[in-house]
Formats: sequence, structure tokens, C-alpha cells
Amino acid sequence: MSIYQIKQTKSGAVLWTGAANDEQTALDAMAREAGYRDFSAIPDAIRADGIEAAELNLIS
Repeated sequence: MSIYQIKQTKSGAVLWTGAANDEQTALDAMAREAGYRDFSAIPDAIRADGIEAAELNLIS
């Protein structure tokens, strides 16, 4: 399991950070915490500015 951070592309706002097996699982977890069934249930208007998931490398 890895740590992912999900940001809104246009503003750079961090929407979610947490553990997930892959990018899609991270997007679904973020959506569930926001009250949606999964990432595909988030309205297009919210996704219009872009949402990106990045795996964080926390090893120094």
C-alpha cells in the first residue's frame, strides 16, 4: 500500500491524502469521504478543473 495525494489541478488545492493500493483506489476513497459512491459519481462540474492523484515518495 502506498500514500497518495489528490489535488485539484487548476488551484493546487489538496483534496485528500491517504493510503491506497493504486491511483484508482485513492480516487474512490477520496470520493467516498466526500459523500459520493466512488470517483465516477463525482459531478463533472467538480472535475472540470482537473483532479490528479500522485503517489508520494516518503522515503528519504
